[in-house]
Amino acid sequence: VQLQASGGGLVQPGGSLRLSCVASGFPLAVYSIAWFRQAPGKEREGVSCISESDGSTHYADSVKGRFTISRDDARNTVYLQMVSLKPEDTAVYFCATDFCSTNTWAGVPSARGPGTQVTVSS
Repeated sequence: VQLQASGGGLVQPGGSLRLSCVASGFPLAVYSIAWFRQAPGKEREGVSCISESDGSTHYADSVKGRFTISRDDARNTVYLQMVSLKPEDTAVYFCATDFCSTNTWAGVPSARGPGTQVTVSS
């Protein structure tokens, strides 16, 4: 099980980025996939999750209305579209298998891959 996140970079406040999480070695369609982030000196934070069973999505309060998670099972890829980025969104973002469904999100990363750095700064 391998997951690879990409798409990070340096962006000004108010800007946008789209992160991609590509799975290899397994069909991503059978897993809930979540995005997490970790900034220096801060605890890991669950950002968003998308269910494999019903497509339901979950978001941290800090990103609701600004981030959108989606999946393309044919491409074995999950995306995180981020708009209206803020300096406090600066962190290493990584994707991982997790569990979420209509009314729950475990928020515990299982298989994960290397992260991608997102820096929001003017």
